[in-house]
Formats: sequence, structure tokens, C-alpha cells
Amino acid sequence: MRAALDLFTAQGYDNTTVAEIAERAGLNKSSFFRHFRDKREVLFSAQDVLSQLFADGIAAAPASATPLEAVAAALAATASAFPPGQRDIAPQRRAVIAANPELQEREALKRAGFAAAMTAALRERGLPEPAASLAAGLGVLAFTRASTRWADPANQQPFDELAHQSLRELQAAVPTLS
Repeated sequence: MRAALDLFTAQGYDNTTVAEIAERAGLNKSSFFRHFRDKREVLFSAQDVLSQLFADGIAAAPASATPLEAVAAALAATASAFPPGQRDIAPQRRAVIAANPELQEREALKRAGFAAAMTAALRERGLPEPAASLAAGLGVLAFTRASTRWADPANQQPFDELAHQSLRELQAAVPTLS
């Protein structure tokens, strides 16, 4: 990912080839394709892992947990995907995505996948619609806000703290919508 981000930053996403990424990473093209379907997937390879972490976190929440407590458990479960050693590349990744409409679209699809995973897990717990989708949507929004804050070099809080803070802020905002 670091090799790809360096090239995307220097040359632009569209002007960077898989061969260049593989060479920069010390791999050949076939090794690259064993790990990623295409160069876009370098930026989004954690999506399936995160979706599973969301679902597992909700499933592992106590039976007595409210829907938002289950979502909080899902957010806590994703903290392992945000190790301190990866924080330094997060702003670069965000900048590459922000500069490319195709990648922005892929990012939006990723968030939709997270919402679907959480909605399904909440439905498995017996939460009906539209409450399951609403809770999942708040979870995705909290996750997005937390990951943006986590990527800020000035912020050194762990991801799980940022996620819970973001969810609490959203919960506090809901009554103001009426």
C-alpha cells in the first residue's frame, strides 16, 4: 500500500500502473495480482475484513444490548484495523481518494457495504426495519467521522475512542432533529 500511495501521490492515480506499483514494492505483477484484483483494491482491500468485523461485533454484543450499544460493539471490533503504525499513511490515502471521482465512488460503495453488513447483523438480532437500517446508518456515519479524525496527524487518540466519541455525538444530535 505504501508503494502504491507514494506513486499515486507523485504521478496521480490514473497515471500509475500495476507494474510500477509492483516494482516499487519489490514484487512482480503476478505477485501483485495474488493479493489484489487491480490497483484500486490496494486502497480498499480491508473492506471485507471491516464488514466482517462489524457483523461479528454486533453478533457478540450482549443480548440485552440496545441497537446502538450493539453498533458501539461493532465499532469497537473494527479498532484492530486501525493500528498506530498505519496512521501515517491515512492522510495520503484520503488525499488520493479525494482527488479521483472513481475512487470516491468506490469509497461510497464501501460505506454502503458496511451499512448492509451492520443492518443484516442487527436484523439477525431481531431488530426490525427501519430501526436496523437507521442504527446501521448511524454506525457508518460514526465510523466515517472517527476514521477522518483518526487520519488527522494532529489527533493521536486511538480509533476505538474516536468511534465511541463520534457515536455519542450522533446520539446527542438525534433529538435535535425533531
